[in-house]
Amino acid sequence: MSPGPAPIALPFGGPGSPVRIESLGPRARFALRLRQDHGFARVEESFGLALPREACRFNEGADRRALWLGPDEWLLVAPYDQAGAIVTEVQAALAGIPHSMVEVSHRSLGFALTGPKAASVLASGCPLDLDLRAFPVGMATRTVLAKTEIILQRIGAEEFQIDVWRSFANYTLGYLIEAARSYD
Repeated sequence: MSPGPAPIALPFGGPGSPVRIESLGPRARFALRLRQDHGFARVEESFGLALPREACRFNEGADRRALWLGPDEWLLVAPYDQAGAIVTEVQAALAGIPHSMVEVSHRSLGFALTGPKAASVLASGCPLDLDLRAFPVGMATRTVLAKTEIILQRIGAEEFQIDVWRSFANYTLGYLIEAARSYD
C-alpha cells in the first residue's frame, strides 16, 4: 500500500504577500446538539463562552470559539490540551438535559488565509458572496470549496479560517495554493 501524497508544506506566502496560508495546529473540536434553551446558559458557564443565537455566526473568547452551524447545532473549538476538561465540564453541566456532544478533534484540520487577496482566492472555488457586506467579520458557515465541504469563518476583514476534513486537506490546500499563485 502506498503512503499517499506528501503533505503540502506550510506556510505559503511570506510577509507582505497578497495571500498567506498557514496551519492552525491541533484544536479540540466538539459537535454539540442542543435544543433546550435552559441548556444554553449551562454551556456558557461550563465552556466559558455563550453559544451564538444568530444564524451563521460565531462567538469567541481568548482561546475558545463557538460556531452556530444549524438550528440546534454548534461547533465548540478550544486548545487541544483542554479537550478532556471540556468534555467533563460541559457533560456535567448538561446532565439531565437531552443533548449530544461528540469530540471530533481528529476529523478536521484548520487553516488560516490572510491578506488582501484572501477573499479572492476563496471566491475562485466557493459559491458564497465573500464581500465584507455579505460575509461580515464574525460569520461562519458550512460551504464548499472546489469539491470539498468546509466550514468557513471570517475572522477579520482580510482573514479567514477554514476547517476541512482531514482526508480532504491536501486537496483543499493544493487548490488554495494554486489559486493564490495567480496573485504572486
